[in-house]
Amino acid sequence: MYLLRLALASLGNRRFTALLTVFAIALSVCLLLAVERVRSEARASFANTISGTDLIVGARSGSVNLLLYSVFRIGNATNNIRWDSFERFAEHRQVKWAIPISLGDSHRGYRVMGTSQAYFEHFRYARSQPLKIEQGRPFASDPFEVVLGAEVARALDYSLGEELVLAHGVATISLVKHDDKPFTVVGILERTGTPVDRTLHISLGGMEALHVDWQNGMPARGAGVVSAEQARNMDLQPKQITAFLLGLNSKIATFSLQREINEFRGEPLLAILPGVALQELWSLMGTAEKALFVVSLFVVLTGLIGMLTAILTSLNERRREMAILRSVGARPWHIAGLLILEAFALALAGVLLGLLLLYLGIAGAQSHVQANYGLYLPLDLPTAYEWTLLGAILSAALLMGCVPAWRAYRQSLADGLSIRL
Repeated sequence: MYLLRLALASLGNRRFTALLTVFAIALSVCLLLAVERVRSEARASFANTISGTDLIVGARSGSVNLLLYSVFRIGNATNNIRWDSFERFAEHRQVKWAIPISLGDSHRGYRVMGTSQAYFEHFRYARSQPLKIEQGRPFASDPFEVVLGAEVARALDYSLGEELVLAHGVATISLVKHDDKPFTVVGILERTGTPVDRTLHISLGGMEALHVDWQNGMPARGAGVVSAEQARNMDLQPKQITAFLLGLNSKIATFSLQREINEFRGEPLLAILPGVALQELWSLMGTAEKALFVVSLFVVLTGLIGMLTAILTSLNERRREMAILRSVGARPWHIAGLLILEAFALALAGVLLGLLLLYLGIAGAQSHVQANYGLYLPLDLPTAYEWTLLGAILSAALLMGCVPAWRAYRQSLADGLSIRL
């Protein structure tokens, strides 16, 4: 115990250097734990993007590409699928519900998705959480109604009753807009932390109405233009959609129906399991995740090396101190133990301060991160893995403390008392 008191007293005499060392370790520990928290929560948020959906079906391409455009609204489909193909599998005896998805348009950089009422009834995210309307209602019989995701409404400052114009294509700036067919905001969804927040939802009839007078990818001109009022009175049954989601009566039937869809001869289709595709996509991003973690580890190592440098630098100034301790009866292993305790005390103080900085940072940025990035960072105690990381940091500090301890151990009494010119 006296060695610990002596170590703390020695650090107190060098408080400025000690505080800088502790702060450097604290920042590195805070960064390491923050990266770990963000990484684990990002993985959880990523896995919770879609829940309760047994199969995602689209045109035959790749499973990751299908997942990206149907769930994350990233990229485009290689081809559309026929409406009668959707109806065939929506009425399958093993299918409990089906949600059609039609993509292709945008609004000020946000994707527009055409779907049906089944989307609001059956789509789930996180742990089977349903979609909830924060304001207004879902779209109804009028094809020119739109329901906004929470981020769209917040970022563009839209409210119920406002009119907006959709653009053809998915570019941020589109030269072709559907100015003659404005949509009215009738609902705003609660925040989900998923791509739903960044999506404008319209009916399949609305998607058809937008393009009812288009030919060969170009809008009609002159007498061929169909007004919004005329479109309301037309048959707006879709002929094609982009993809559809399926929920089955029994999980046992998932693989058999997947095989049946993949072997469908009517047109080339691909059915994927969302969980498997999510894991495949996450594995592709695993390199960046590991690289970020390695960088944070090197930051911690840099902090510990700074501690080692500070202790080694002070050894030359403390030779007389060590010699006096030896002269009053301290053994060489006492001197070595003193330096090891100093290194451990610096690292422990840095770890504790790092934890404090982490929780202060989470408390201050929690709402902002959740609102803008869909990540919920809980103020929980460190996980078992995080305790392991902290234990490894303290162990590394002890090992590094052995270096100056060994040098001090080898210093002789005569070397400490002699005056060097």
